[in-house]
Amino acid sequence: MTRKLAFIFAAALLPLTAVTAAETRTLPGVDDAYKTDAFIADPMPAIDAALAKAKLSGKPVLLVMGTGGCHDSAWLANLLATDRFAPVRARYEIVYADIGMPHIRGLGRNPDVAKRFRFKIKGTPTVAILDAGGDVLNRKVAPKWRNAASRSDDDIYNELMD
Repeated sequence: MTRKLAFIFAAALLPLTAVTAAETRTLPGVDDAYKTDAFIADPMPAIDAALAKAKLSGKPVLLVMGTGGCHDSAWLANLLATDRFAPVRARYEIVYADIGMPHIRGLGRNPDVAKRFRFKIKGTPTVAILDAGGDVLNRKVAPKWRNAASRSDDDIYNELMD
């Protein structure tokens, strides 16, 4: 009897789960928070410029490797552009490098970016924090950003400001 009740309860929750999974989030002033043109088609000069600025400013570089067609990459880029994330933008030299989706065969672009920083891209975005010399400061957590759209804004803010 207990098994049957558990099954009925689980079946009743299935429609609620589907609605939650399909739910979309919005950002103020952004038509579609899951699309962006922030990612640079030829990112290497922008990366070099950001590293040069980092040497002068002492700020680290936030290198967001993703693509505008990836909902997690776009969400993160759009979120970072909001007023709330102004302190994050002030803390870092930020570069959005369009690497496509190299974890899907045939959809990668600019493979030299990942190669330069010794990443094997497993998902987008991959978010690297670089010192002024181009060394990766967050190698273990950089690939874990590929779920950016499902993270809370507070978690993203806190991780980038710690």
